[in-house]
Amino acid sequence: MIQSHLGEIAALLTALFWTVTSTSFEAAGKRIGSLTVNLIRLYMAFVIYTIYLWIVRGMPFPTDATPEAWLWLSLSGLVGFAVGDLLLFQAFVVVGARISMLIMALVPPITALTGWLILGERLSPRDFLGMIMTISGVILVIIKNEMPEIETGQKKKLKFSYPVVGILLAFGGAVGQAVGLVLSKFGMKDYDAFAASQIRVLAGIVGFTLIFFFMRRWNRVWKAFKNPKGILFTGIGSVFGPFLGVSFSLLAVQHAETGVAATIMSIVPILLIPPAVLFFKEKVSAKEIIGSLIAVGGVAILFLD
Repeated sequence: MIQSHLGEIAALLTALFWTVTSTSFEAAGKRIGSLTVNLIRLYMAFVIYTIYLWIVRGMPFPTDATPEAWLWLSLSGLVGFAVGDLLLFQAFVVVGARISMLIMALVPPITALTGWLILGERLSPRDFLGMIMTISGVILVIIKNEMPEIETGQKKKLKFSYPVVGILLAFGGAVGQAVGLVLSKFGMKDYDAFAASQIRVLAGIVGFTLIFFFMRRWNRVWKAFKNPKGILFTGIGSVFGPFLGVSFSLLAVQHAETGVAATIMSIVPILLIPPAVLFFKEKVSAKEIIGSLIAVGGVAILFLD
């Protein structure tokens, strides 16, 4: 039973891992700052990848990658980690992991549109339906449901249920992730996925290190290590995200249909609702639950063949 559904089980575990990662990084970001969390977790992830690849491939570093692979994967790492995750992690602090990851459900449609515009990939009417559903679900959650003032005849301004800055940060994170995926496609090809991820992480480290030098924020890194809980949550997120999350997502795709695996892994916004209520004391409305389900349904339509 387990063997015949190994891919589906791996996909479900991936979604659970990403749920742990999101909540861990939100908790860490509120304690030691999102910028500091980003830098520390990349160094942690690089150490984990180095040990893993040394054991599995016999080489701790991706010295066998071609110059072309290094170029595109490095660009992917800079865009995905140094830009996309920087915005996403700050969104965790401003609007929380649940809303941020719901907006991150826009990554698949943004990726599809990017592939359509840049790579000339074809999109079917069903693809557009999936994108419209996903966007509609996200809009349902973030837009306030207020009736216009008919008596006065005044038009009400568009209002959001959450801070606009946080929504824009999460959207920027989604764009960064989507563009990073497209760039990864150029660079990875048939190269080992874990070694490719190590290159992306290394590029992210370089990008964040430069940011810290220019912003003169190194004192915050040293202070962060005086906050045991902040470092603990960062470590948990690093293990469950860059390592376990990536590993099991690859296992899921290897043993199940890609569309089925992607659909199961896209339920993270739904899985984030219980911890948001229990641990972060967020109030979740029926409208937000319905919006999350619609968004995830849109992702399912986009990926299922």
